[in-house]
Amino acid sequence: MALSARLRLFYFLHFANPAADRLVYRTIREHLTRSILEIGIGPGERALRMIEVAALHAPVAEVRYVGVDLFEARTQRDGPGLSLKAAHSLLRATGARVNLVPGDPASALARTANLLKPADLVVISVMPAAAMSAAWFFLPRLLHPRSIVLRPKAIEGAQGAEFEQLSLAEVDALASRAKRRRAA
Repeated sequence: MALSARLRLFYFLHFANPAADRLVYRTIREHLTRSILEIGIGPGERALRMIEVAALHAPVAEVRYVGVDLFEARTQRDGPGLSLKAAHSLLRATGARVNLVPGDPASALARTANLLKPADLVVISVMPAAAMSAAWFFLPRLLHPRSIVLRPKAIEGAQGAEFEQLSLAEVDALASRAKRRRAA
């Protein structure tokens, strides 16, 4: 690895802002992550960095990134974000295989859960709990036994909220609760 790449990696792992994202980058590095699903892209900076860290241990053409976001449907309350076209051009420039899915998490995952391959890492950005409640039902379809799911500790908190790792059992429990709500 080139010295400049090592320095960038060191920066991402120890000094990147927001500080909560450092756990995401460390997880990618430690688990040799090649496929990433991010729910809530926002301005796209974390997406670029995640792809860059994943490309340090695998050819960038083998890195797969799926981003679910509201894109143009964002409101002031949803915070800053990119248009679908801007996100596509920004992330395609990395050389990774990029798939962007517009819509709220529940509807986007409902449309694509059976089409997408399981992800090594799922990163859920800060968003209202209501936006994710129905989406949990579809998430287990996008996981394999070694998948890691990270979500903010305070779903309705501010940007930069600290991440927590969910076990697959916790994801299944959230999915079963979403199923019960859906059936009611």
